[in-house]
Amino acid sequence: MTGTPFTPAVTAEYTITYVLDAPRDLVFAAWTDPARFAHWFGPHGYTTPMRGISMDLRPGGVWRALVVDRDGAEQLLDGVYREVDAPARLVFTTGDPGNTTGDLASVVTLTLTDVGGKTEMRFHQAGYNTDEAHARGSRAGWLEFFDRLAEHLARDPATG
Repeated sequence: MTGTPFTPAVTAEYTITYVLDAPRDLVFAAWTDPARFAHWFGPHGYTTPMRGISMDLRPGGVWRALVVDRDGAEQLLDGVYREVDAPARLVFTTGDPGNTTGDLASVVTLTLTDVGGKTEMRFHQAGYNTDEAHARGSRAGWLEFFDRLAEHLARDPATG
């Protein structure tokens, strides 16, 4: 018997639209080049060391990022790329670090649109096996990530 893989129902989702003062290809690179990604990925006060980043940028490829808090505690975030369409779209799964069952946590769809040399970044996260309170916390965390991304791009957009 053949069929499509089981995907659980979405239990919480949200969209964030953020305009970045950088060209679309540079924003895409910030998401997909480990050297750039290390500068901004994580909330304020956290670091993402290069040693903890791996990106197999192709559908089915795995991404990983080790995020370190102020006290040195490490948290691994990871997932699988589902779509890679440079520089316009990136779709990937991302897990919940507190999930010990291995169940799919969420799917992120990142759409980048050129708006006169700036980039409109539309970030949509559909959560599975979660609730609205967790989704609100996740959304707040991503907003901090995106503030750091904007700060990073403003510092040195030519080199990332």
